[in-house]
Amino acid sequence: MSSPAERYAAARRRAAQAPLSPALDEFALDLGVDLDDFQREACQALERGSGVLVCAPTGAGKTVVGEFAVHLALQGGTSADAGRRKCFYTTPIKALSNQKYHDLVDRHGADQVGLLTGDNAINGDAPVVVMTTEVLRNMLYAGSATLQGLAYVVMDEVHYLADRFRGGVWEEVIIHLPASVTLVSLSATVSNAEEFADWLVTVRGETEVVVSEHRPVPLWQHMLVGRRMFDLFHDADAARKHDVHPELLRYTRDTLRRLELGEGRGGGPGGRRGPRWRGPMRPDIVDRLDREGLLPAILFIFSRAGCDAAVQQCLAAGLRLTGPEERAEIRRVVESRITTIPGEDLSVLGYWDWLDGLERGLAAHHAGMLPAFKEVVEELFVRGLVKAVFATETLALGINMPARCVVLERLVKYNGEAHVDLTPGEYTQLTGRAGRRGIDVEGHAVVVWSPETDPRHVAGLASTRTYPLRSSFRPSYNMAVNLVGSVGAEPARALLESSFAQFQADRSVVGLARQVQRNTETVQAYGAEAACQHGDFDAYFAIRVAIADRERELARQGQSQRKAAAVVSLERLRVGDVIRVPSGRRAGLAVVLDPAAAGFGEPRPLVLTQDRWAGRVGPGDFTTPAEVLTRIRVPKHFNHRSPAARRDLAAAVSGTGLNRHGSRRGGRSRRGGGEDDRLVQLRAELRRHPCHACPEREEHARWAERRRRLEKDTEELRQRVTGRTGSLARTFDRIVALLTARGYLAADGGVTDAGRMLSRIWTEADLLVAECLRRGVWNGLSPAELAAAVSVVVFEARRDVDERASLPRGAVATAVDETLKLWGEIEADEAAQGLTVTREPDLGFAWPVYRWARGEPLAKVLVSGHIDGEMPAGDFVRWARQVVDLLGQLADSGGAPAELRSTARQAIVAVNRGVLSYQATA
Repeated sequence: MSSPAERYAAARRRAAQAPLSPALDEFALDLGVDLDDFQREACQALERGSGVLVCAPTGAGKTVVGEFAVHLALQGGTSADAGRRKCFYTTPIKALSNQKYHDLVDRHGADQVGLLTGDNAINGDAPVVVMTTEVLRNMLYAGSATLQGLAYVVMDEVHYLADRFRGGVWEEVIIHLPASVTLVSLSATVSNAEEFADWLVTVRGETEVVVSEHRPVPLWQHMLVGRRMFDLFHDADAARKHDVHPELLRYTRDTLRRLELGEGRGGGPGGRRGPRWRGPMRPDIVDRLDREGLLPAILFIFSRAGCDAAVQQCLAAGLRLTGPEERAEIRRVVESRITTIPGEDLSVLGYWDWLDGLERGLAAHHAGMLPAFKEVVEELFVRGLVKAVFATETLALGINMPARCVVLERLVKYNGEAHVDLTPGEYTQLTGRAGRRGIDVEGHAVVVWSPETDPRHVAGLASTRTYPLRSSFRPSYNMAVNLVGSVGAEPARALLESSFAQFQADRSVVGLARQVQRNTETVQAYGAEAACQHGDFDAYFAIRVAIADRERELARQGQSQRKAAAVVSLERLRVGDVIRVPSGRRAGLAVVLDPAAAGFGEPRPLVLTQDRWAGRVGPGDFTTPAEVLTRIRVPKHFNHRSPAARRDLAAAVSGTGLNRHGSRRGGRSRRGGGEDDRLVQLRAELRRHPCHACPEREEHARWAERRRRLEKDTEELRQRVTGRTGSLARTFDRIVALLTARGYLAADGGVTDAGRMLSRIWTEADLLVAECLRRGVWNGLSPAELAAAVSVVVFEARRDVDERASLPRGAVATAVDETLKLWGEIEADEAAQGLTVTREPDLGFAWPVYRWARGEPLAKVLVSGHIDGEMPAGDFVRWARQVVDLLGQLADSGGAPAELRSTARQAIVAVNRGVLSYQATA
């Protein structure tokens, strides 16, 4: 907190600068609040005509800079002025666009502000238009007349360019915007802001970078261990040093020790483990936050089912966080917002349980929920009517839902492929929600402790500022035809080389090239040390390397033969055979309880050792074939899980009198036919070489070995340099070659009719869609059949399933089979060119969208969507809207026959009903 003297000095500085920034002073006066230093610095740069990159924590007020750009655009002309200036405000997601549209309408009036998303088009010719980034990208490629007069583009959440699925769109926009447009980039705090700004300068001209690490509302970090809450750091100085609170460390160590002692005692019959750790129950956490005045809170649970279960657990516990007036207002809001949802669908959607939770101040928020339900939760939370929201990490993606407290139940999440630890950037993004500016004096972040959670790791997450922005940009087929069509092949190649991805790759190449140069000099020095006066030591050392390689090859062959012999011997074992396990933890005598089952895979017989261990052994446990030493009787129906039965049979094994370890054979046996001929020849050459007699032979050899290893490392570095230099341009060349071969680009570099059709297809499987149109795969289908057929190119299941989804018989199955054949052809061409292959079509959404388009009820549609259960309503709506989006592209496609375009329009009407007819209020 600044002192009165510091605030006075800052006011004097602002007064001195006032004549330099008249537009900013007018804006600040209208805003009615004092601007922070970073906001004022960025706005002054904008008023001077410079582009800006603003990096600041969540909730710090970055959007004020974007709103100042809107102010400058509106100040630059009137609606009657033909040369009026425009401002486009772009966001990564539709929900953010809707939210920003409302904010700007409240400030400037509905006549001055428009909205363009995939779902809504309102007043698109207004001087200020809010839109998703993809809409602006499509405008730029199409050369839209709406771009005329564009003076400012605000890119909110520009750090989204690191998103591996959609991030490339941000770079396309930044590269292709006219030079006359001033770019305002708003980003979360990243550690390589200067690098990003350097790139912006190369592609956009003058760009000022403004970085603020300061949070307007201080954030306190805590850990909840059982029923006790601890501060993560003793004070601010400890936080800077990552020093965890000593009392927290002591308490967690003691808790872990008690758990380990409990497990060590075992206790129960059958060797049951001791007491497991049971952390605080979710209702108890919410109740505690309520008692300590820390609501409203967002509790992050990285599972949709976990979020829903948490609400149910709180309801079952009888939690109620609202008063009678709040409950009445909640019901009024809900009933006003769900009027478009048919009554028969409400029970399918779990409406009554959802409403019960809301009226008690509790809700879930995740992508599986109906969008209408999510928006109600967001509105009620912002208004303070819902007090506790259980959310997945998707809530952190820009939606303005600040809270007093944020709770993280775990520090591991599923990223679609595996369970991974949260990164420092993700931790900061999530906890950044805590602390509402102008409402809370301080925010609080709570991590729930478990035995797998190390407080020192949490301290590192909370204190680390090393989360760089990494480009995810890569050329696509649609991008290639658009670039070639707008600027030509060679200029397009140059444009790609100006991307942030190539900029980062080239910078990393500089460091790699320096390392290659240093390594080359060192290799020469090592060579001088290895020189021998008796002869050519390089040739001598090459013979030594050849001998070592041959010995390894023979060892591998021997190991393979030994394993094959072990497999055969294990397959022949019978119940009662006594064998010797030669090595490992289970070394010693053992009796076979269950021979290797016939079938696929390696034999793994069940054995009991004389040490009473029962389990399966495999070929890896045997360095020599398993030999039957004797046989003993194994009781019928022997229960190897019974300690008494194991004891008696193990005594019988020991009673055989056989030696536990057997005779120890020295060394590894040579190959059956004597020495290897090639090895004999190499050793003879080695002995004849003059350097073999050098007294310093081994010293020379050590230097030669160092040189060999360094040369290998250096070659790998050279390959990395080659791979990164011009890597995007090489990928672009391969894409152009494939498109030329398939007739989308002409041999002279022009764009064909098919290419122009491809340039208007905006989907991940753009080339596959274009091929389906060219081959007439979707011609002659009914509206419902068309919706099902196109769904396979947009849908992607959240998790891989082994079982292939079924399809409606007849025309849909035929069209999908043809689509799969086309995909196979494209995949083969991509593999031949060394390109990342187009994702295989996914059949999992065909039945749900087919039934929905035919008018069947939601309940029947949702149960047809998953092999392993019911499809969440939110997933159904999201994928159905993507199908509608692609159908809209088909309806507008100049490359599709008139009948197909008409069918696509009918399919859109058929799908846009019931829960799909709901639009975010705008």
